[in-house]
Amino acid sequence: MSVTARMTKAVRAPQRGPFLQVVKSIVATLAAWLIAPLLIPGPPPIFAAIAALLVVQPSVNQSFTRAIEYTAGVIAGVVFASGLSILFGPQPWVILVAVAGGLLLAWALRMTPVGSNQIAISALLVLSIGVSTPAYALDRVIETLIGAVLGFIVNLLIVPPVLARPAQEKIDALGAEMAAAFDRLADALVTPQTPAQREDLMTRVRLLRPLLATANAAVAAAAESLTFNPRGRRHREELAELAHLLEKFTPIVTQLSGMTRGVYDRYDPDLGADPIVREIADQLRRAGHDTLLLLRRAEPSESTMTAELPVLTTPLVVAQAPRHWILVGALVEDLRRVHENLTTD
Repeated sequence: MSVTARMTKAVRAPQRGPFLQVVKSIVATLAAWLIAPLLIPGPPPIFAAIAALLVVQPSVNQSFTRAIEYTAGVIAGVVFASGLSILFGPQPWVILVAVAGGLLLAWALRMTPVGSNQIAISALLVLSIGVSTPAYALDRVIETLIGAVLGFIVNLLIVPPVLARPAQEKIDALGAEMAAAFDRLADALVTPQTPAQREDLMTRVRLLRPLLATANAAVAAAAESLTFNPRGRRHREELAELAHLLEKFTPIVTQLSGMTRGVYDRYDPDLGADPIVREIADQLRRAGHDTLLLLRRAEPSESTMTAELPVLTTPLVVAQAPRHWILVGALVEDLRRVHENLTTD
């Protein structure tokens, strides 16, 4: 990668954020700049504007957390800097001591990065542009609270985002790929496979792990988007169902990976001639059907399958020892676990 490409990647996001987020930030900052002087006359309301700008976050819950972090950092920084200024007077070196001491104080208190940085920034602003008196320090703290509250209110009132739909899409993508993995594994059991096809089988089943991680992250983001969100009540039941479905899919991803690895390691071109193996292949296709059924996307493709009922109704039973008994035993046990996860709550 060229230097220019690396620099571009460092300063540009993969995609633009929502335009509505920009609008909310502008509204919150303007509101803080106009309202704070009405309540606290004095210098320009820099602390209120910065607080409002930083508190507006993608979700209401994140705004609440950022408001607490930012306010705590400002209070600590303003009080610390004002105390140093009162003790030592307006000396240039006091600014450096305030910044360094503020960072050390934040480290000792185990504050978050936002709060830690804000202690140093607030101390620097107070000593650089302010008259460090107790009254000035108190005004800046109140000004910060006003900005943080305004930022939170703006983010609360202007269409707080609900991220249930992205979570649904990620789980749909995971379920569709799981169903495809079941079908590919069934085909590999009954159709002779070249080494390249077996490698492709392993490569594609490994994609389930990133899809599962993405789905988990999407569900977590959706849950966060509903916290303190006035629009969240009607979506909570939907999100609970998605989380339950993801909980069912999680162990199946492990079982699919294990079954695919078993076929890859113990593959034999004669597998398809074994009646038990053909029955296992049929069960795998049924498992894929039932996975889609959980997503309400199953479509009847064979007379033995329906889009209304699960078809993996009973676990496969092996009456006698098959030729490939090690592989068959492992596949049957994993199918039993798949059966339990798909058909029970």
